[in-house]
Amino acid sequence: MRRSWKHWARVAAAGAVGLAVLTACSGKSTSGGDAGDGTVTLKINFWGDFGLQDLKTRYEAEHPNIKIQLNSGEYNAQHEDLQKKLVAGSGAADIAAVDEGFMVGFRGQADKFVNLIDKGAGQYESKYLPWKWKQSLSADGKTQIGLGTDVGGLAMCYRSDLFAAAGLPTERDQVSALWPTWDRFITVGQQYTAKTKKKFVDSGTNLFNPILGQQPVGFYDEQNQLRLDGGPKAAFDITVKALQADISANMVSFQADWDKGFTSNAFAVLACPAWMLGHIKDTAPATAGKWDIAAVPGGGGNWGGSFLTVPKQGKHVDEAYKLLEWLVQPQQQIEVFKKVGNLPSQPALYADPAITDFKNPFFNDAPVGQIFPKMAQGLTPQYLGRKNGPTRVAVENVIRRVENKTLKPEAAWAEAVKEAEKASRS
Repeated sequence: MRRSWKHWARVAAAGAVGLAVLTACSGKSTSGGDAGDGTVTLKINFWGDFGLQDLKTRYEAEHPNIKIQLNSGEYNAQHEDLQKKLVAGSGAADIAAVDEGFMVGFRGQADKFVNLIDKGAGQYESKYLPWKWKQSLSADGKTQIGLGTDVGGLAMCYRSDLFAAAGLPTERDQVSALWPTWDRFITVGQQYTAKTKKKFVDSGTNLFNPILGQQPVGFYDEQNQLRLDGGPKAAFDITVKALQADISANMVSFQADWDKGFTSNAFAVLACPAWMLGHIKDTAPATAGKWDIAAVPGGGGNWGGSFLTVPKQGKHVDEAYKLLEWLVQPQQQIEVFKKVGNLPSQPALYADPAITDFKNPFFNDAPVGQIFPKMAQGLTPQYLGRKNGPTRVAVENVIRRVENKTLKPEAAWAEAVKEAEKASRS
């Protein structure tokens, strides 16, 4: 998504010291324990790698009465499950992660979530990027349903050893210069596949999403009217062009074959928002030092960025809020960035030496503390409508049909329009 960070880069330089510690507040619990000994179990639902495992261990050590259950699932399935549980009125996790692409739909159901302002979260508004705070705020501005964890930031991760074998440059600046545009990226991909007989990128959908994130307008305008002929059509056309060039390995993110692809050399490059770094490291530890990070074609952009929410139906909402609040403190946010790459939503941290000086050894000591904030600067917000999540999934499914050769490219856009319109009415 395109974001406006110029102002906040200046704020970061001036405010880094002031954000060294966010003042945590406490609340008296109104719920009992899950066990006879008073222990409370808190379940967190999310997807991918939020960097929670080490934080879980530390929080439990500091809070002996709390046990944390981590439940990482498939991206779309987690959002669909949360929606079902909200409708049913029970069964939701104590803390549920929500991606920006689904947030407008959930904030429209603000009455089903704990109003974090009532818990004292209003003190954090000035610490967040203003658009990030607003994304999870109800339309009337009275109910805040989530606190932001990260923003995407865009770059490209590539295997320098596979590039070398294909006769391509390997230094990150030289690689960045290969693809100033997406058309040039496709050309480089064709050169790679011709030389190696292997695919260049992981999937069409993982091209479509970052390209869409660079557009000034997404699927919906601010009146929640479907607008496909702008950004979505441009991103779709480039994606289909890449599929016709036969450079995609045709894999589905966070599925077993995709994970295996990181270690089997099934692809050499993929769009890499900040949160992708942790997944690569966790999935393919043996490839340490072989990956590097270059600029994204087209320059800048944002893909993804999440929030933590507390569904109102939970039995332990006070304890859940205290945990959520602890997770978004600067110390934890910096730790997550260094461990899995997630770029914090709190702009003053971009001037913190713990981030600015950090180089990721897994990615050939790439200066990620410089790369991702820089990639995110100068962007303007892209509005995401109430039906953005389901609409994106519907269009992705059409892209997969083209990739699987069950739908002809020349018929694909009409099919995407039909499926997107259906999703917008659902």
